[in-house]
Amino acid sequence: MTLVHALASAAALGLARLDAQLLLLEALGRPGSDRGWLLAHDTDEIEPAAAQRFRSLCERRAAGEPLAYIAGHKEFFGLSLQVDPRVLVPRPDTETLVEWALETIRSRAAPRVVDLGTGSGAIALAIKQHRADAAVSAVDASAGALEVAAANVRELGLEVGLRQGSWLEGVDGRFDLVVSNPPYVAEADPHLPALRHEPLDALAAGPDGLRDIRTIVAQAPARLNAGGWLLLEHGHDQAADVRALLQAAGFGQVASRRDLAGIERCSGGTWPESG
Repeated sequence: MTLVHALASAAALGLARLDAQLLLLEALGRPGSDRGWLLAHDTDEIEPAAAQRFRSLCERRAAGEPLAYIAGHKEFFGLSLQVDPRVLVPRPDTETLVEWALETIRSRAAPRVVDLGTGSGAIALAIKQHRADAAVSAVDASAGALEVAAANVRELGLEVGLRQGSWLEGVDGRFDLVVSNPPYVAEADPHLPALRHEPLDALAAGPDGLRDIRTIVAQAPARLNAGGWLLLEHGHDQAADVRALLQAAGFGQVASRRDLAGIERCSGGTWPESG
């Protein structure tokens, strides 16, 4: 079997061309950046073992398993992160949250930052990568997720403190930034079945999807320095509700940010100087 025939077999399974190319490179033990190499060697023969591995990877993808789980890693904000079914796959939308987070601490020396529901550690590690002087910690209720985050901390060589817990319960001290991409999908949302390969407890949050956001908004004032920020990612139709929760809790400068698709993807506010 040649490379071009292998890609044709993937197309017959219904795979997108980019997914097929990345899986073929994975099967061949080559980096995902080698797509140009595939084009230049499309008539090369594939070893039988690699062909079998490629077929297996394609079948997993055709069954709906995320490409990141199959490959075992995902790029996020310039970092290569290990991921597996114990954590959500980091989405490009969440980079909007990281960009905003970095803005809020730009003028603060050695800011204290905590990432709630860290999963793979994506947000915490991206912030630490760009602010080496920040004291960054990350919390998750899942022991399995923290194992993935710890592996990424070791691999990237970034100092991020990890703690198991439920949001801000038991977290000590005050922070200049509390940031979170919590579960925000309604339990009856029709899109959930399509996400069956990812951990449900990191996706669904009560009847309206706001259960965990309400908890974080209620807990954050006791853990924010005056002028500190709370930033939250949320669903495409939840911005107004999240802004209302922040305003009712006493936050100022409440606003939302749009992702690259123009959707209000995250909302936040500051804890008043006199609070």
